[in-house]
Amino acid sequence: MKPVSELLKNRGPALFHISPDATVFEALQVLERHGVGALLVMVDQTLTGVVSERDYTRKVALQGKNSKEVKVAEIMTANVITVSPATRTRACMTLMSQKRIRHLPVVDGDQVVGMISIRDLMDDIIEGHEQTIEQLTSYIQQ
Repeated sequence: MKPVSELLKNRGPALFHISPDATVFEALQVLERHGVGALLVMVDQTLTGVVSERDYTRKVALQGKNSKEVKVAEIMTANVITVSPATRTRACMTLMSQKRIRHLPVVDGDQVVGMISIRDLMDDIIEGHEQTIEQLTSYIQQ
């Protein structure tokens, strides 16, 4: 399995984030605009949490709260589990499974360098399997 830094190379430099003082409605707009399921919650360059569609569903919609009034800080996951760029993808899969999370911020020292999702890891696994199948097929046909 490869390091997370390899996955981030394919994603580009964009870091989608929002302030903890923003409303949940504003966070939903950013999620929709970028087609992602979670945002980094940051104050300046400091990671303070992660907010996801799941947070919205469970902590706002199902509780009958108004997304235009609730602040991101009220629903975000504050004790964020992070990984480094050197963390191997298998370790990320294990961590996500054990902690039942779908997104992992990638932090290098004090700097947030990206975020990976369970989908990124699954896409990588599928790509690896396809390459293996191609190699085996080529070997068999020789």
